[in-house]
Amino acid sequence: MAARRPSHATSPVPYRAVLLLFAAVILLGGCAGLTRDPVRVTVAGLEPLVGQGLEMRFSLKLRVQNPNDAPIEYDGISVALDLNGTLFASGVSDRSGTVPRFGEAVLDVPVSVSAFAAARQAWNLPGAAANGELPYALRGRLAGGVLGTVHFNDAGTLRLPAMPGWGG
Repeated sequence: MAARRPSHATSPVPYRAVLLLFAAVILLGGCAGLTRDPVRVTVAGLEPLVGQGLEMRFSLKLRVQNPNDAPIEYDGISVALDLNGTLFASGVSDRSGTVPRFGEAVLDVPVSVSAFAAARQAWNLPGAAANGELPYALRGRLAGGVLGTVHFNDAGTLRLPAMPGWGG
């Protein structure tokens, strides 16, 4: 008669532990696939719209470049434009669309500039013109889609032409 070995000595790794380990590996691999390079957004144009009262309205055209292997679907966009460190214009749109993988799209967003923001910039323009540069910052987000909200930022300096009497 053969001696019986205790069952705990030769029992295979529990099925549940193998399944959990396999699921963890799959999830970690899937999460690595969700990372994406930041989108590049630049101002492609600015066209006047009809304003109301003391506000000015513009159609801000943004060129959105998607350097990723997956398209970016969105169902809304929000933007804010700072000039010389101060909020100048902001806007939202509920338009939806797709920025193709390794592609680009031009999006139109209506933005508003209050009379006070315009006056503040006009007041500060001679100081900015003295050194010939006007710093700007554009920030916003593309809302929705399978991968969630995509935030974007762009900043730089606008070179101003020399203005007589402003020290430029």
